[in-house]
Amino acid sequence: MSTERERLKELLKKLSLKTGDFLLASGRRSKYYFDSKLTTLTAEGAYLTGRCFLDVIAEKKIVADGIGGMTLGADPIVSVVAAQSHKEGRPLDAFIVRKEAKGHGTMKWIEGPAKPGQKVIIVDDVVTTGGSTLKAIERAKEFGLEIVAVMALLDREEGGTEALSKEYAFYPVTRRTEIFGE
Repeated sequence: MSTERERLKELLKKLSLKTGDFLLASGRRSKYYFDSKLTTLTAEGAYLTGRCFLDVIAEKKIVADGIGGMTLGADPIVSVVAAQSHKEGRPLDAFIVRKEAKGHGTMKWIEGPAKPGQKVIIVDDVVTTGGSTLKAIERAKEFGLEIVAVMALLDREEGGTEALSKEYAFYPVTRRTEIFGE
């Protein structure tokens, strides 16, 4: 495993891992919570996130035109991956899936340069059951995008892998057991 991925895991543990009593987006309660934006929005964390996502994309030979996911967790991830992919000469344009349709103007669910028919990677920051990731996938498919892979910064290993892997190639950059050293 790359030293960049090891450093990203260190940052996730140091900056993003919170302990206490938390209600998760899945509706479950947990004694720990990962606030990924405390890592992905730092200069080092953003750089490492982009590098690690691009490493997995290259390693798994994923061919796509774009990368996107549900706002807000995916926003910093897809932005940095898009920027770094441009520098590497294998560009992936970013797009954002809204939680609600835009209430004015174009009334869109998808923001950015995505076009129907494009092959895309759907991204989430933290996957628990996969519910919010599946919502992003649904919106992207309704828009006419072809999902070629699904990725997450962190898999909590609570059923999300199984739910997402039923129909899609799912690649987490890291897993809860790696952060906790289990």
